[in-house]
Amino acid sequence: MERVSIIVPCYNEQETLTDYFKEISRVREQLSCMDCSLEVLFVDDGSTDGTLDMMRKMAEENVWIEYLSFTRNFGKEAAIYAGLTHVSGEWVGLMDVDLQDPPSLIPEMAAILREKEYDCVATRRVNRKGEPVIRSFFARAFYKIMRRVSEVEIVDGARDFRLMSRRYVDSLLTLKEYNRFSKGLFGWVGYKTRWLEYENVERAKGETKWSFFKLLMYSIDGIVAFSTAPVRFAAWLGLGFCLLAFFFILVIIVRTLVFGDPVAGWPSLVCIILLLAGIQLFCLGLLGEYLSKTYLEVKKRPIYLCRETSLEKDG
Repeated sequence: MERVSIIVPCYNEQETLTDYFKEISRVREQLSCMDCSLEVLFVDDGSTDGTLDMMRKMAEENVWIEYLSFTRNFGKEAAIYAGLTHVSGEWVGLMDVDLQDPPSLIPEMAAILREKEYDCVATRRVNRKGEPVIRSFFARAFYKIMRRVSEVEIVDGARDFRLMSRRYVDSLLTLKEYNRFSKGLFGWVGYKTRWLEYENVERAKGETKWSFFKLLMYSIDGIVAFSTAPVRFAAWLGLGFCLLAFFFILVIIVRTLVFGDPVAGWPSLVCIILLLAGIQLFCLGLLGEYLSKTYLEVKKRPIYLCRETSLEKDG
């Protein structure tokens, strides 16, 4: 009997936990008919509401539910990594608790993995119905940029919702980096992936914890983590302006020698200086972004700290 381990990161999700439990309980019955067992590991990412209390209660009443709670909010990437390090199922799943990732797809995903042709069954949304237009526009732009600047395949509309084989998960766990971008890591390890498409599902209850600014910062992390194109862009930009400056120096010399034109146009000169200063600061910012990530990596700080877990009762 194969065991399916599902990792569910949670941050202030007391409104959605009950609904998720009902849905995943139905899935557990379906998997049982397929001769598969199910365990769910909730990872509390430093919630400040009643999320942890609900997790404790569910774990006490159901032997197939476990939980792990952080000392503070370390972020979803840390929650994903923590879950991967603690589950032991032959097939390991990852999904959100807000039911935007349909639990009903899990039996189909398990059936595909059972055929052993694929090591991962992942999902992608075919549309972004219900999302703000601006947010959808920038999301699509991000995926287009990543496809151009990175060698890692990141599919447009890809979700973290997936089911993976044990060897796929073991490969992910060899990547110990502090600055994690899972969508890129999933593609970096390789293996054959089967994609399941589904219509966008709006959040059942509560509000998303991902503001536009957080998503923007997350996308920058992804580009920096899986591409050096921004640094190369800064280098080529600097070279281009050096050549342009050299050309204009020649123009000024020739113009002065031939026409005796006095130096003039200080307003345009100020604008040019401001433009070049802005470009220099922009390029320094790009370099600083890479340097800051290196600085965080060399500290070797733990990715997360655990305050409490029900896994202790199992030894």
